[in-house]
Amino acid sequence: MTKPYRIFGAEMSPYSVKVRSYMRYKGIPHEWIPRTVDRMEEFKKYARLPLIPCVVAPDDTAMQDSTPIIEDFEAKFPNPSIIPGDPATAFLSALIEEYADEWANKYMFHYRWTREVDQLASAEALASQAMPDGDDEARAGLKAMILERMANRLWFVGSSKQTAPQLEASCKRLLGLLEDHFRNREYLFGGRPALADFGLWAQLFELYTDPTPRSIMRSGYPAVIEYVERGLFPEAIGEFEPLESLLPTLEHFLREEVGGLFLPWSDANAKAQDAPDEEFSVQLQGQTFAQKPQKYHARSLKVLRARYGQMTRNGVLDDLLQRTDCLQWLRA
Repeated sequence: MTKPYRIFGAEMSPYSVKVRSYMRYKGIPHEWIPRTVDRMEEFKKYARLPLIPCVVAPDDTAMQDSTPIIEDFEAKFPNPSIIPGDPATAFLSALIEEYADEWANKYMFHYRWTREVDQLASAEALASQAMPDGDDEARAGLKAMILERMANRLWFVGSSKQTAPQLEASCKRLLGLLEDHFRNREYLFGGRPALADFGLWAQLFELYTDPTPRSIMRSGYPAVIEYVERGLFPEAIGEFEPLESLLPTLEHFLREEVGGLFLPWSDANAKAQDAPDEEFSVQLQGQTFAQKPQKYHARSLKVLRARYGQMTRNGVLDDLLQRTDCLQWLRA
């Protein structure tokens, strides 16, 4: 019998649960291995970087980075496909997945490590998951270390006293836009999950595990909560919808969040890679947003732009991207 794939991950890692949800949807035999303290040496045997998830194949080769992992598996396990047949919709799925990984992740990290109630709950959960058999003293020491380390890394994702109102307003706007969108469908593009769903769902799932954002989500976003619950074990309930039927709600999301915030921030971040400063700033919807440049996203934006540039010209897609203020940033 062929060995299953192994996923070294953590429940509080959005990129780990993203890959796990995908593999559940595909029905790919796998073993979920929490990266606990006593499994760390085994993890290090396969991981090139100290990052999760790390997926180990039956032949003992390993992969890291959630998006390339999913793309690799999609080639090996094409059914049920997570790529809509319409090229315009497929590109939008890739665009939204990138938004989720790089911008919506800011909400998750910000809420998790800004307020004391969330800091304490998260540090306790992380310590317990890392040391399930540890004694109280050992867990307390790890909890203190996690608190100090993570609260001091808020700057890395752009969370600060200056940007907190922007991030929280963006998150609540996203929830409202998604609530409208999910009232009439199970997933972003219809009755089955696309690539974008795994990225976006993972960030929303993590938000829902933390006290403050969970309270916000419970205050008036029942369709979003149903989407979060559905994504733990996603299923194909129907087909992908035609793009025109998605636009009444999807277009608002693209304009407000992707074209209005994510892509101009992405462009500024990419340009900041060659600058000597430790921080860059960009005007987003009339407000200054400042943070440390993120090298990884500069590379992933380059890949996204190349994907757009390699597409056969699509008038429907270009018109939509133009209307939602996305096109100029993808052509840059």
